[in-house]
Amino acid sequence: MNQDKIILGVDPGTRVMGYGIISVQGSTLTLIQYGVIKLDKYTSHEIKLKKIFERITQLIAEYLPDEMAIEAPFYGVNVQSMLKLGRAQGVAIAAALNREVPIVEYLPKKVKQSVTGNGNATKEQVAYMLEHLLKTKLETQFLDATDALGVAVCHYMHGKTKALTGNGSKKKGWSAFVSENPDRMK
Repeated sequence: MNQDKIILGVDPGTRVMGYGIISVQGSTLTLIQYGVIKLDKYTSHEIKLKKIFERITQLIAEYLPDEMAIEAPFYGVNVQSMLKLGRAQGVAIAAALNREVPIVEYLPKKVKQSVTGNGNATKEQVAYMLEHLLKTKLETQFLDATDALGVAVCHYMHGKTKALTGNGSKKKGWSAFVSENPDRMK
């Protein structure tokens, strides 16, 4: 069972960065806040990074999350875009580390798979499923924010496991997961 906690989810970006905060009480998920940090109005990449750090720090100070889940950057065609995205992710991680908030990274396909059951789901499909899971109507113009909520929900669903580094087990497969996590079975 997941313990009661607040999870901050982050969908990094250099033009728009999404964030979503959920509360977990037992098996009940509640939306606390979600939104975007609009960065395209800033001309300098350094200023964008500063704004990301300031806003993530502000969200942590205001909502006191127990954990932060962040979407891992994926390799695209443009290497420069990938580098900038990695810096944005790194600054968000640094803001959490500065406040001693534990961080877990999730691959985009893992987030989509966890929320919708389909690793190739669209942003709209993720938002639709989140509305049902959180029992809240979400604004469709904030798809970066709903992606961030998806990261937070994915983290809730995976509990103690580590998304990219594994859970420390040498064993693989579903039977190993079940034997190592008996408290997560119903």
